[in-house]
Amino acid sequence: MPFLEEKPRFRGISLPPDGWVLTALLVVYIFVGLIGHDPWKHDDAISIGIAHDIIANGNWLILQPAGRHYPDAPLYHWLAAGFGKLFSWLMPFHDAARMVSGVFTLLSLEFTLLAARELHGRENAAAAPLILAGSIGFLFHAHEAQPMLVALTAHAAAYWALALLPRQPGRAVTVFAAAFATAFLSSGLLPVITLLPAMAVTVWKTENRSRCLGRLFVGIAAAAVPCGAWLLAVFAASPEYLASFFRTEWSVLTRPVHPASNLLRYVSLLLWYAWPALPLAGWTLWSKRRGLKMRAIAIPAFSFFAVLVLLALLASLRSATALLLLPPLVLLAAAGIGNLRRGAANAFDWFGMVTFTFFAALAWIGWSALVFGWPERLARQAVRLEPGFVGVFSAPAFLFALACTGVWFWMIVTSPRSPMRGVTHWMAGLTLFWLLIVSFWMPWIDYGKTFRGVSASLQKALPAKTNCIAGAGLPLSFLATLDYFAGIRTVSQKSERAAACSWLLVQGAPRADLARAGWREVWTGNRPTDRRAGEKFHLYRRGRSADPASHLDNLAPPAQPDPAVPSRARDE
Repeated sequence: MPFLEEKPRFRGISLPPDGWVLTALLVVYIFVGLIGHDPWKHDDAISIGIAHDIIANGNWLILQPAGRHYPDAPLYHWLAAGFGKLFSWLMPFHDAARMVSGVFTLLSLEFTLLAARELHGRENAAAAPLILAGSIGFLFHAHEAQPMLVALTAHAAAYWALALLPRQPGRAVTVFAAAFATAFLSSGLLPVITLLPAMAVTVWKTENRSRCLGRLFVGIAAAAVPCGAWLLAVFAASPEYLASFFRTEWSVLTRPVHPASNLLRYVSLLLWYAWPALPLAGWTLWSKRRGLKMRAIAIPAFSFFAVLVLLALLASLRSATALLLLPPLVLLAAAGIGNLRRGAANAFDWFGMVTFTFFAALAWIGWSALVFGWPERLARQAVRLEPGFVGVFSAPAFLFALACTGVWFWMIVTSPRSPMRGVTHWMAGLTLFWLLIVSFWMPWIDYGKTFRGVSASLQKALPAKTNCIAGAGLPLSFLATLDYFAGIRTVSQKSERAAACSWLLVQGAPRADLARAGWREVWTGNRPTDRRAGEKFHLYRRGRSADPASHLDNLAPPAQPDPAVPSRARDE
């Protein structure tokens, strides 16, 4: 049954949202929460550490967070360093560097909109950025320093270029070349390889296949120019670093994985990660199963399944890598919005409204527990999880959260019936929940995740001058934040330089064998949330007759990943 036009009692936004309404909604969604917190563990801390080292030490070609070689594609780190330097007068360096993620998140939404407009027309195009922004996995990574966001943007731009190719070949080839180069310079070979299925489907669904293939090769040749320039510059600066980069890329593509179980893990991840894009894409395939011969359905459909298979064959499960699955899935989902059955659309709409109204209520109750100590049981649980945290009432945060909640209920009351209403409410509800978390809970979350306090405590425990500090079993994210906050760098305990070190920093349980070897523990530190013995840091000072750090065996815990390997080459 078709949707009937209605005149709402109060005037609300038009559906689908466009113009300043859509822009304002997406800008608030992206940039609130992107700043205002310290670097956190894993990719966020490492990327900010690399950007900091670029500005502090000028290592533009040989990436060296905390003085450790990190063979990785450089584009995100270059831009983060530039943004950090440019806007450091306005905000802390780490917040300014993280703004790059916001810019590329906006670009990915814009390119997704353009690709959907080219494939499905203007009427359903606005659904694409709403579905992408409403995907939980996208929100998960859009507010951190994450190089894979640049690859995501490159993929979205490439899909737009491939859709545009028959109508405006010159413009399409230019965009495709830029996207191809950006994909490689941001995250290496994996984003480039996962573009190949979309290229193949485009050629297959084009009447003049030889001409289409020739244009795509022209785009790849153009993309090879900036990529080759970077590779040559790195080779001139350090052939060993370039060789390490290609070894890392090769290890990403050839590391042993079990394809069937890896595929199952990716599918299991997508069940929450790609919601609501996944069920909407399934509806498109069901309702337009005869339309697979159509170019607009075939390109995203076959591309999604091919990329899923490639990731299952080549890459161990990482949530950041799964971002590459979202552009074709979202473009496929957008095609089915217009013919979504009324009952299903209303059910989806009600599910979104009830779900996020419930989550918003939980966020408000949690804030009350943090600030006012009510409900008491929840307040005790919050203190138990973050020992030492004291909640403080913030009038600006309260008024902002109150305004966001009011806008949410205004949208529910005033939005007209439309096939777009469900995805609009879902994206707006997810945005509301995120804004409430940022307004109320971000100080509590940041208190438990930052290494700022650990770095300051370690700095006080060290004398003003130290010859060097050996490190064993230390995650690179900690080393990067230690360098960023306190300017403290360590050398590998297994290196020759460690023989001269009078200090040794270790993560793990206290070591009785170090005391027997003549080392004395002088400091212990950890974040409030790190309660297990294996998560704590210990600083030892070498006695006069003690063995050198480089002569000590089995200091690093066996489960620690190699800190010299980029995180995209490791399991999360």
